[in-house]
Amino acid sequence: MEAIADVDYLVVGAGAMGMAFVDALTAAADVSVAIVDRRYGAGGHWLDAYGFVRLHQASAFYGVASTLLGGGRIQTDGPERGLHERAPAAEVCDYYARVLARLTSTGRVVFHGRCEYLGDRRFVSTLSGIRFHAPRARVVDARYLSPDIPALTPPPFVIEDAARVLPVNELVRITNAPERYVIVGAGKTAIDTCVWLLQNGVSPNAITWVRPRDAWLLNRAVVQPDPAIFLGMAADTMVAAAGATSPDDAFLRMEDAGIMLRIDRAVTPTMAKTPTLATWELELVRTIDDVIRRGHLLAVAGSRLVFADGDVRIPADALVVHCAAEGLKYPGLRPIWTPEAITPQPVRVGFPCFGAALAGHVEAVRDDDAEKNRVCRPSPYANTPADWASMQTIGGDASIAMSKETDLRDWSNSTTLNPARIPLDRVDDPAVLTATARLRESIGAGRARLAEFAGRT
Repeated sequence: MEAIADVDYLVVGAGAMGMAFVDALTAAADVSVAIVDRRYGAGGHWLDAYGFVRLHQASAFYGVASTLLGGGRIQTDGPERGLHERAPAAEVCDYYARVLARLTSTGRVVFHGRCEYLGDRRFVSTLSGIRFHAPRARVVDARYLSPDIPALTPPPFVIEDAARVLPVNELVRITNAPERYVIVGAGKTAIDTCVWLLQNGVSPNAITWVRPRDAWLLNRAVVQPDPAIFLGMAADTMVAAAGATSPDDAFLRMEDAGIMLRIDRAVTPTMAKTPTLATWELELVRTIDDVIRRGHLLAVAGSRLVFADGDVRIPADALVVHCAAEGLKYPGLRPIWTPEAITPQPVRVGFPCFGAALAGHVEAVRDDDAEKNRVCRPSPYANTPADWASMQTIGGDASIAMSKETDLRDWSNSTTLNPARIPLDRVDDPAVLTATARLRESIGAGRARLAEFAGRT
């Protein structure tokens, strides 16, 4: 026997994209929704996040369209004084719990936690064993871009019995300081871990950093919920791109403009996922001198780190910290609307919450799937500098398609999830007008050069 879930939509995944989609959909349409998630609540990977993580971007850019995360406050003290607030993990989880409670209180949304989706509009509770079927529901696959995180992903290297290896989540629970910390990973999680250790008194000389690739990082100071700052950054990006001879050269020019950061100025990064970083964090991690760049770690064997070209000795009691989960996924673009499912994805350069919310709104206010796909196009994440050029080109095309629709442009300008939003009280601000004019002047040449780098000319 199966219980019938008589709903209009079956949303698989209660993470950031699933919640943003449902919030925007139900705000604009009188529909019923069942949300299914294998976790016990809403928030996706935030429910499994390491204890010292914070949003790497401003809180205002994250969450659902109807409900501001945080208070839109600017920090008044600390190393990020003058920048917009960034929520820690506990605040993000509490936010999603409140959003879910509000949605379910309407009587139009029901949440099925601790359930596995089986396909064919069927799911089963892992607690009770009850099976459910939503025979007439349209499926929304909000899992398509779900990231891998260290807490749920085994290390991508072999661990021998004598080795001490912990996922980053367990780092907050250690009771005896090791002689050395070995941080494995090149992305934002590894950077966060190094920053946290250094802030807590660990000497930089007690840290070894296994960094298979170096990364380009966005300067957080220029990615702010202020249109004069954000649009000014966009203009500087287009100027840099227009004068560049290659994707690498574009990043070097953006570095000169204060947009991009890299940890080691002697190394040209090959990774361009571009999370944001503050300059105070950059200064901290630059104090770590013991950086191993020998490709991916193959094994931890007692007091040895094993690489393809040989071993590196470490102290016998060294603690190896696994920060090497894949993180962002690159499954390829697909139309957001297909007969099989609606698949939320970013619709401009980055900012997945905005993309999912826009898709939810478009689902509510447009009738034809072909029309929905025309005005709401998916945009990829970037991995390499060349990918970044492609992301900018595809995302720019998607933004143009959306902005030609007056109602979608107006809706987009109403939510802080949209980084390019210009609030009504800033429309005539001279700084905003200057940034907008600079962007108009530079965007044509910049986009043309990026399209050339992306092979889309």
